[in-house]
Amino acid sequence: MTRRSLFVAMLMLAPALAPVLALAGDPKRDALVAEYAAQAKARDPAFTAFSPARGEALYRGTWSGGDPRTTSCTACHTANPRQPGQNAKTGRPIDPVAVSANPARFTDRATVEKHFVRDCKSVMGRECTALEKGDYVAFMAAQ
Repeated sequence: MTRRSLFVAMLMLAPALAPVLALAGDPKRDALVAEYAAQAKARDPAFTAFSPARGEALYRGTWSGGDPRTTSCTACHTANPRQPGQNAKTGRPIDPVAVSANPARFTDRATVEKHFVRDCKSVMGRECTALEKGDYVAFMAAQ
């Protein structure tokens, strides 16, 4: 393979590899994502990878069944996940949720799970699935 054809192949593969590369970097985050992947695969053997696009749809989507003050993740986290937010119920400031603005995000399993349990119920009226959690982290890691 020539250097040119290798370069072209890398350019063609870059979009497919972007979600994987975006998630890599922090061992604790990587372990959490691997845990979600194992759970998603156990629930659906056809599962192959998390999707930042699905994570963005989850983040920006409007949901019913939860608290009417928080029908979307953006109600507290703002439309730009790289910006600080504010709790819609209490007014408490919230650090940015995007990994680029807050590298500690999604690195402490107990904290992540606490927030997913509470916030998914508040926004969606139910707990998030492992697929939704992984997609959400993939989106935030790509920001």
